[in-house]
Amino acid sequence: MSIKIAIVDDEQLILEGVKLLLSIEKSISVTVTSSNGSDFLESLQDLHSDNFPQIALVDIQMQPMDGFELVGILRQKYPELKIIILSSHYKTSVLGYMVKLGVSAFLPKNSDKKTFIEAITQVDKNGLYFTNEDHRMLLSYLNDSKNNKGLFDIRDELSEREKDVVKLICRELTNQEIAEKLSLSPRTIESHRQRILDKIGAKNTVGLVIYAVVNGIYDLPLRLKS
Repeated sequence: MSIKIAIVDDEQLILEGVKLLLSIEKSISVTVTSSNGSDFLESLQDLHSDNFPQIALVDIQMQPMDGFELVGILRQKYPELKIIILSSHYKTSVLGYMVKLGVSAFLPKNSDKKTFIEAITQVDKNGLYFTNEDHRMLLSYLNDSKNNKGLFDIRDELSEREKDVVKLICRELTNQEIAEKLSLSPRTIESHRQRILDKIGAKNTVGLVIYAVVNGIYDLPLRLKS
């Protein structure tokens, strides 16, 4: 089954170019293209489930609705939709803000094809594509205490049991599988998961994984760029 992709970018050449690039990949199919966020949101309402995208490639600078606003709405209305930011504005502050919103990857528009395809594949598989450069930029961002507080609104430190749960969540195990490994009930694991999200101020599993990586709890098993 192919990975269903949506592309949202107000630069027509970029929109058509990315669509053409992905069209030659047998494992990927583009089901939605849009030149602005408002039209994209409208198109999602009319889509049949068979064509609903699993991943949205979203530009930041768009009119009348920019990428920041669009991502915020998508996170609320379609929490299962994974989002990859594809932008020329690859800056530490932007990356930190988009991570806070719960995006799955952040790619510069000058990324090579191999990196681009790998990011889509890994986001589909693991929910996140996180490069060494992303890690470096996030650590730099977090060195500023006000940014650290803004990215993860940590209310309490995680217990050792909660860290064990985090590691297994990062490995993409289900609540049932985690429960079996830790000899707990699935309901208890779900309670742990929600309490962990509340403690670190993360909005979703993507934020939880990034928290775990940044704080040395978990190392992503991805083929990271040096």
